[in-house]
Formats: sequence, structure tokens, C-alpha cells
Amino acid sequence: MRIATWNVNSITARLPRLLAWLESSGTDVLCLQEAKIAEEQFPFDQLRELGYESAVHATGRWNGVAVLSRVGLEDVVKGLPGDPGYDGVTEPRALSATCGPVRVWSVYVPNGREVGHPHYAYKLQWFEALKAAVHGDARGSRPFAVLGDYNVAPTDDDVYDVTAFEGSTHVTPAERAALAALREAGLDDIKPRPLKYDQPFTYWDYRQLCFPKNRGMRIDLVYGNEPFAKAVKDAYVDREERKGKGASDHAPVVVDLDV
Repeated sequence: MRIATWNVNSITARLPRLLAWLESSGTDVLCLQEAKIAEEQFPFDQLRELGYESAVHATGRWNGVAVLSRVGLEDVVKGLPGDPGYDGVTEPRALSATCGPVRVWSVYVPNGREVGHPHYAYKLQWFEALKAAVHGDARGSRPFAVLGDYNVAPTDDDVYDVTAFEGSTHVTPAERAALAALREAGLDDIKPRPLKYDQPFTYWDYRQLCFPKNRGMRIDLVYGNEPFAKAVKDAYVDREERKGKGASDHAPVVVDLDV
């Protein structure tokens, strides 16, 4: 079974690449983030033609998550129980579903903007809500994983140069403590292998030639429980999908399971 996560940075802009990638990659379940599309505009029909059912939680603005599956799609839950919301609005940042033998969450963690900004506090509160929401499944006997854009680099090795991020979000002790709390809830970081270079970065800014210079970050993560981690046969970053015209600024992270 092949499971992947990908921040597509607008499914409308990336649809031809998404359909082509699904056809070529053999992916059974794909967790998407930053759909940036209203649910009624989601390309259900095009995906169904490829054999995928779709569960979507989106409003057409800057967020939006989805789960695509060709191995079944059941027990869909939209939203994060206990979501703190931001500025009075509960944003579409989490979606869970059971796909065959595996239950997954697709999550798009708040960016945080700047240290000290209200959005940074929201990010940490959101992590607390996520931890509470996944606790039961994390300790369960069924393979379970939380996949998505976490907007946090777990260690200094997960950014090209940690000094370039001094004073910025994504690398602060509080954000990394939130990731550690998730792991303590019963989830392991399924670290993928890179297809090129030493570190499996998943995101490269569009600006300043960051991709060709490999100035990247590993912020798209797969956190799985023990049954999930034991079933992992391979995990890698599909860096090739970051290349070329019209690419997302994130690459897919792919995990192969023996389940």
C-alpha cells in the first residue's frame, strides 16, 4: 500500500500535474493540503475517473485539506475537535478518514507568521488540539498516521541553514516541543530518504533560486503510530515533482507499507 502527502499550493493550479502524478506514482492514498478551492469546485469527477474517491474540507480560501483514496474511504471527519480557531473563524485544516486497513489525518498546521504574533499563539494552541484529537488512534492497534504540512522543521538538520531562520517561526523551541508532544502521544516521525543530496527536504521557496540551490526545509511530515511504523517498507521525498514549470513549492512525501 502506498500513502503520500503533498501540499499542492492550489489544486486548481496543480490539477494537470496532480492527475499525471497519481497515474504514474501508483499511490493508493494521498493526503492533500492547501487545496485553495471551494468544496463544490473540487475535481471529484476527474479523480473518480482515475479510481479515487475524495473527501474534502475546504472553503475556497487559503487553506483546505483532502484525502484521495482508491482503497476505500470511510468514517470521514471534517475538522479538528477542539479547534481553537483564529480571529473567530474555524479554518479547514484537518480531515480524517479510514482508507482500507489504515486511518489517516491530512493536516495543514497554521504557519504562525511571526514569533509573538497572535497567529503564532494560535499555531501552538492548534497543536494542543491535534494532540488531544489523535491520542486514541495513536495508541490503538490499527495502523494510523497524521500526514501533512506541519510548518515546523523537527531539527536543525531539517533546514538548509538554521542561522538563516534565527528569530523566525518553524524552528523555535516551542514549535519543536509541540512536535515532541505528538511523538509522546504515541507517534513516530517516519523520516523519508532523499532522492538527491543528504537531507530529505520537502519545501523550497520559489524565490532566490532556493530549489536549484537546495535551500530547503523538511516541514511535510508523516507521524505514524507503532503499527504504522512497523509496516513501513520505504519512505522517500519525490523531489522530481518539485521540478519544472507550474510545480508546487512542496514535494510529495511517499510511504510504502506492507499491510
